[in-house]
Amino acid sequence: MNSTAPREGSVAARSAAARGYVHGYQEREATRLNDQASALVDLLHHGTAYPAGSHVLEVGCGVGSQTITLARRSPEATFTAIDIATDSLATAQRRAELAGMTNVEFRHADIWSLAESPARFDHVFVCFVVEHVDAPVEALRLLRGLLNPGGTITVIEGDHGSAFFAPDSAAAQAAIDCQVELQRRAGGDAMLGRRLYPLLTDAGFASVSVRPLFVYADQSRPDLVDAFTIRTFTAMIEGVRQSALAAGLLTAGEFDAGVADLYRTAEPGGVFCYTFFKAVAVTGDDRAEAAS
Repeated sequence: MNSTAPREGSVAARSAAARGYVHGYQEREATRLNDQASALVDLLHHGTAYPAGSHVLEVGCGVGSQTITLARRSPEATFTAIDIATDSLATAQRRAELAGMTNVEFRHADIWSLAESPARFDHVFVCFVVEHVDAPVEALRLLRGLLNPGGTITVIEGDHGSAFFAPDSAAAQAAIDCQVELQRRAGGDAMLGRRLYPLLTDAGFASVSVRPLFVYADQSRPDLVDAFTIRTFTAMIEGVRQSALAAGLLTAGEFDAGVADLYRTAEPGGVFCYTFFKAVAVTGDDRAEAAS
C-alpha cells in the first residue's frame, strides 16, 4: 500500500475525487456549460442579487458561465470564485476580464479545502456542484460555517429523474440512465435536485425555501430547443458515450440509438421537459448570535 495515498474522507482524498467530474473538462464541455448558462440565465438567476458591500463566495465557478451573470447583476458586491480545475479557472478569469468585471477574485480551491480558510462571507452561491459531491450534507455544513451570522446560501441543482420527452423512448431513457449511473459511481447524484430541502435542513440551515424551475421546449420555442434540448442536455448525454461504453452499461448501438431519439425530441412534433431546483436558506444560528 502506498503510504502517501490520501486517506478516505480526508481533504486530499475528496479533492482527488472531485477531479473525477463525470462530464470531464474538455473544450466541448466548456462550450456546453456556456450554452446552458445562456439558455437558462433568466430562469436560474431571477431574484438572485446581492446588496452593495456584500462578500459572496461562488463555489465551483467552472469556466465562469454563472460568474459573469452574478457579478454583472450585483456590481457593488465582491465575489470570490473558486474551482478545482486550473484550466477552467483560467478560462473564467479571462472571460471576466474581457467582460470588464472588476469585482471578482478567482482562487484555485474546492469545497473541502475551504475548511482551512479563515475567510467569512455574507452569501454563498453554489450551482451544479453539490450533485458531484460524495458527502453533500457535510459539504453544505462546511459552507454554512463560512457564512457570517444571518448569511444566506443559494443552491441550484438539476434532477435527471425529471426529464420527460416526446416521442417517448426507452432507448433515450437508457442513455440518460448511463449518465446517472456514471455519476453515481463517481460519488455524485444526478437526481439530487429533489433532495435540496432535506439536505440543507440536515446541514443546519434555517428558513429553507425551494422552488422548482421548469424547462419546457417545443417547436414554438426554437431558441430554447437549440440551446437547451440539443446543445445542453443531449450534448451532456452524448458526452458520456465513451465512459458508458467502457463501463459496459450499453453497447455502442444501444447508446447511439438513445442519443438519436433525444435529438428526435428537438424535431417537429418533439417536446422536452426538465426541472431544476433552486434553494435559498439562511444560517441557522443567527438568532443565537444576535442574542449573545
